[in-house]
Amino acid sequence: MSHKIIVVGIGPGDSAYLLPKAQKTIENARILVGGKRALADFSHSGARECAIGADIPGVLSFIRDALATDDVVVMVSGDPGYYSLLDALRRSFPIGQIEVIPGISSLQMAFARLALPWHAARLLSFHGREPHEAELLRTEGAVLGMLTDGRNNSQTIAARLMAHGWSSDDTMYVCTRLSYADEQITEMTIGQAADTDGIGHGVIIVCAHEEKY
Repeated sequence: MSHKIIVVGIGPGDSAYLLPKAQKTIENARILVGGKRALADFSHSGARECAIGADIPGVLSFIRDALATDDVVVMVSGDPGYYSLLDALRRSFPIGQIEVIPGISSLQMAFARLALPWHAARLLSFHGREPHEAELLRTEGAVLGMLTDGRNNSQTIAARLMAHGWSSDDTMYVCTRLSYADEQITEMTIGQAADTDGIGHGVIIVCAHEEKY
């Protein structure tokens, strides 16, 4: 039987939010692939490691070679199904060879912190990518959940949203360092965000109504 690639979602950061099955899989892994933070937090003695960096083809090559001898556990932040290495793995290996253990995404954590249902929310990512213009349009009762980076932050995204019909009075929540001791959630209007120094590398949620959650 071919060895498997086990893609494990490690959650938003704090190990308290790591699912028990994910933790056991990581602890038993003999070959671990993950970002530098994931390896620093979860690697253990005896595990052969490969860090995920800019050289994704190199990581895929490492996984392909390692599968000849053992299963490979690939750790990804949040949930594997939302903008992770899983896309590249599906393009490079048979889907039947891939097992996925879900994790808690930072978006899910942000909505939970606000006690805000997210079944009708539009989920987008500004993290190294650009959403489609139509996804940014304001509609009645719209709720957007967005991943951000350093360049696309609360200030630049607020300006983009107002250019797509959002009101300066609509509510924006800026969530950073979710699950960590220094977690911060800031509530402001989109207009205030546009006039304030940008906050990035987190999650932004905007609501197209005047209710405050």
